[in-house]
Amino acid sequence: MKQIFWYRGEWLSNEPMVSGPLQIAFWSASSVFDGARGIKGALPDIGLHCQRVVRSAKAMLLTPGLEPSEIEALCREAVQRLPQDLDYYIRPMFFSTGQGVAPEGDDTEFVLAVFEAPLPDAVAGSACLSSFRRNAINQGPTDAKAGCLYPNGQRALKEARERGFDLPLMLDPNGNVAEFSTANIWIVKDGVARTPAANGTFLSGITRRRLIGLLSDDGIPVEEVTLTADDVQSADEILVCGNYGKIQAINRFEERALTPGPVFERARQLYMGFVESTRASTTAAG
Repeated sequence: MKQIFWYRGEWLSNEPMVSGPLQIAFWSASSVFDGARGIKGALPDIGLHCQRVVRSAKAMLLTPGLEPSEIEALCREAVQRLPQDLDYYIRPMFFSTGQGVAPEGDDTEFVLAVFEAPLPDAVAGSACLSSFRRNAINQGPTDAKAGCLYPNGQRALKEARERGFDLPLMLDPNGNVAEFSTANIWIVKDGVARTPAANGTFLSGITRRRLIGLLSDDGIPVEEVTLTADDVQSADEILVCGNYGKIQAINRFEERALTPGPVFERARQLYMGFVESTRASTTAAG
């Protein structure tokens, strides 16, 4: 597997060990990350991902020592150091080295990991409703892409797999649809693409927001609304929207089979066209 890391001013080919049992990044998850993509030389929305990891750090009381533009430059250099014909996952992270009960001042470090990760299939598989929910905005740092928010999604994923499904769909504290365990959800009904309105209980993903614009510009009706489990159950199409798999389709929700439909096909086409445009602009700039 092709990979590269940046830590404390050095490029490394092997994974650096960055924390220990006394540091709060280890025992209380005082860490944040972001996930961007390198797709055969293209880095779609890389600047937005770098901006978000800095915002996430500040929301988690960390003190980021790098500006988004500096992180973006490191991400671009990392991908340039690797073969250009592969797909990569790009993970910039901030974490606290403090040994108290909260981050204090200048105790934040940064590490960047870029590793080979092929884009998955266009069909993500089956999904089911989870018994686990997303946090309310006063129950967790929901305005950050923070490591401490992921264990509940991991429990939801284990539950789904034990039931024979690939992905869990999680509700918000009010019982409305929030997102899949690690990605946003879209449904299509009568040709209208709908996604849950951002209410602070889940991250309004960068790929989600990009897709809102792409679909709208293409003339496909888009609605950000409150969705219920019944809405998902009766949907004509269900889409998974996230950085790792970009735009994928669900082929079964609970016991109801689904066929990837025309809105999904167009959404994926539009997004990959956007990826190509970023590759073209990067090449021209180079």
